[in-house]
Amino acid sequence: MRETFLPYGKQWLDEDDIKAVIQVLKSDYLTTGPKILEFEKEFANYVGANYAVAIANGTAALHAACFAAGIKEGDEVITTPITFAASANSVLYCGGQPVFADIDLDTYNISPSEIRKRITSKTKAIIPVHFAGQPCEMDEISRIAKEDNLIVIEDAAHAVGANYKGKRIGSLSDLTTFSFHPVKHITTGEGGMITTNSEQLYEKLLLFRSHGITRNRDLMQEEYQGSWYYEQLELGYNYRITDIQAALGLSQLKKADRFLKRRREIARLYSQAFKEQPNLITPLQQDDCDSSWHLYVVRLKLDNLKCSRRGFFEYLQQENIGVNVHYIPVYKHPYYQKNGYQAVKCPNSEQYYETCLSLPIFPKMTNQDVEDVIESFKTILKRNGK
Repeated sequence: MRETFLPYGKQWLDEDDIKAVIQVLKSDYLTTGPKILEFEKEFANYVGANYAVAIANGTAALHAACFAAGIKEGDEVITTPITFAASANSVLYCGGQPVFADIDLDTYNISPSEIRKRITSKTKAIIPVHFAGQPCEMDEISRIAKEDNLIVIEDAAHAVGANYKGKRIGSLSDLTTFSFHPVKHITTGEGGMITTNSEQLYEKLLLFRSHGITRNRDLMQEEYQGSWYYEQLELGYNYRITDIQAALGLSQLKKADRFLKRRREIARLYSQAFKEQPNLITPLQQDDCDSSWHLYVVRLKLDNLKCSRRGFFEYLQQENIGVNVHYIPVYKHPYYQKNGYQAVKCPNSEQYYETCLSLPIFPKMTNQDVEDVIESFKTILKRNGK
């Protein structure tokens, strides 16, 4: 057993990050200053988008994207149940109704054929989630959206640096949202980003994150009264990010590709070690995609094991291996069950949930950390095989 606990995810901060933050702390601007725009421009360039808007967190990014997309009461938005609740909650914040489409059991991403089945006259948008960092089938999802005049909001909280058919996630759809929580690919503490290629959507996002208020004279509806003057055009929120966070994000972004490289190395080590394990299903990676490996998710063949998934989880925790479970199907949460989702059934999602485990994967892991996970996992598999 390891002497110290190994979490499933963790940030990696170094002296460059600390210096970047200290420089801002010594500057004139702690918030609403120049570092935010600099971070936005660098991130937009990194993913290949025309515009980027930094925001308070990944959930705020989804909320802002739904607002910019015009989601309102009576609208339906199709998304996956295998995601953090924020993907669906953001629709509710705008008065819309999330509709859950089942996943593909090979990729764990939302199934385009299941999306098609759930389109109605009320459908306004699709929120595909690049689960674990593996891109969804965006060509088919984009085709569906075009046929039915739907907006696509990609939830790329797991997918900074992921590639789909040679293009970075963040450059493909109407709107794409990212998270910079400490377990994600780069961190700003809390924080998020929305990318778009539409100037119109960009302007809506800027308004929404700052109370719906503008100082842009081109957008004002009344006569300009002086440099102090501003107007509230929409009911927005205070979802601003600080210059302190933006400075950290800029420093982290410089290391994003190095972090990605290490995540992919760890994923390869896991896949090589587990390929001969008959009671384990390792994650499939599509040939035309390059996952960013936010998570490394395995599935247990429980019919061949003497223990439950919970038992397996607890055995690993006892070994100081911080496995996790991602995710409880969103419609199974009590809030959703109490609010009209009792009859929802997504068989693939439920089958996936009953058998999945997320292994530790983050750039600061050493090869010895990886070996500890592999050896503990193999030992428990052997001990519990029928």
